[in-house]
Amino acid sequence: MKTEFAVLGTLAGTLLSTGVCGQAGAPQPGADERIERLAELVEKQEQTIKALERRLNELEMAGARGRGVTGGTGGTGSSANGNAGGGMAAAGVPSLAQDAEPAAPAGGSRAGNDAGTPVVGADARETQQQARVQSKDLVYQTEHAPLFERRLTIDSGFVYSYYDRRALSLSGFLALDAIFLGTINLNQTKSHTLTYDTIFRYGLTDRLSMDFDLPVTYRNTNFISGGAGGSASSLSDATLSTTALGDISMGVYYQFLRESGAVPDVVGSVRVRAPTGRTPFGIKLVSADPNNDNLNVAAQLPTGNGVWAVTAGLSVLKTYDPVVLFANASYTYNIPRSVSDISSVQGEVMPADVKLGDTIGFGGGLALALNDRTSMSLAFNAALSGSTQVTTAGVRQTVVGSRANVATMTFGFNHVITKGLSVSTAFGIGLTPDAPNYTVSLRFPYTF
Repeated sequence: MKTEFAVLGTLAGTLLSTGVCGQAGAPQPGADERIERLAELVEKQEQTIKALERRLNELEMAGARGRGVTGGTGGTGSSANGNAGGGMAAAGVPSLAQDAEPAAPAGGSRAGNDAGTPVVGADARETQQQARVQSKDLVYQTEHAPLFERRLTIDSGFVYSYYDRRALSLSGFLALDAIFLGTINLNQTKSHTLTYDTIFRYGLTDRLSMDFDLPVTYRNTNFISGGAGGSASSLSDATLSTTALGDISMGVYYQFLRESGAVPDVVGSVRVRAPTGRTPFGIKLVSADPNNDNLNVAAQLPTGNGVWAVTAGLSVLKTYDPVVLFANASYTYNIPRSVSDISSVQGEVMPADVKLGDTIGFGGGLALALNDRTSMSLAFNAALSGSTQVTTAGVRQTVVGSRANVATMTFGFNHVITKGLSVSTAFGIGLTPDAPNYTVSLRFPYTF
């Protein structure tokens, strides 16, 4: 932005000096008349500069998104993602840089103009524009939708989440409505989950894109329970760990509306998730401590949901430079599945039909461009899941406690490293008991 403003300042200086010098040979008017003419000239130039600034912002945002730019060549060169100087010129829109500055020599910069003010070279201007495009693209790609004009993007990274829950269990009765007779146990679960996934995104057209997500999950869970040796004050624990493939998924994105004027950017999506991870059904409980009958843990940890799922989503984004506002909503339908065994009791087999509760998701937030290469974001996301239904021997039952409300507040930070490589990190805080205590993510998207 600073480079373009320098060009605008140079243009204003040139016009001003031309307006003054062009009257040197004419009869000199009075001082008041000269001041009045100069004031009118300055006012006209200010209006012109403001109009050019507005036009620059429009071209810059259109170039940053690359929407509708299918190719072509221009003076400073257009790229696949587009820029305000070259990409828009290739699309038939005059470039502001071309209007504001005459053609530069082959060296890339001009020694000066009539007023003796140096002009920034085309190479430096193009480099700055590319950096600005990447900085904005990070926000679009992270919070909104894939970049349709990019042929291929490989986004790999880690997501770590920590979950810590305590539950107080009472087994007994109240005597005289005041004295509790029985056992009191305190159960605690500490869970660490680390997921490494690679997302491949491919732009089919300037409005249609698809992606493929391949996750690998590591889980480490520590179970703690009181009651060892028959004493409520004695604790025993057990730790389980597992590493396995998670549920892979594939999505398709279509851009219904392109951002222009008061119209926001609107993108719809459909995603299919396959049950490739370790299923949670039929995992048996085993005793982890022979001295504590209260501590029963799963024989292994699941890494997937165990059912096919289809998610339909809608995302909206609007830019008010340098702030970007975004919002999204989605609905996930979990397809019913017949499983051979859902029992957690050793030696017992219970076939059943399982229907996981559907999920409604929604969220929104804003992103702020700190400079040409760095941006930060603040977002709220929530997911409301219904109860799970289990049908055994023709009898349908609702699993108690299967409803969930997961809400998080996320703080993000994005930075451009090189022309194609960027880094995105985010820190999330759980706002509800069903949400993880906190999450940390670190991703490195690379665009070709």
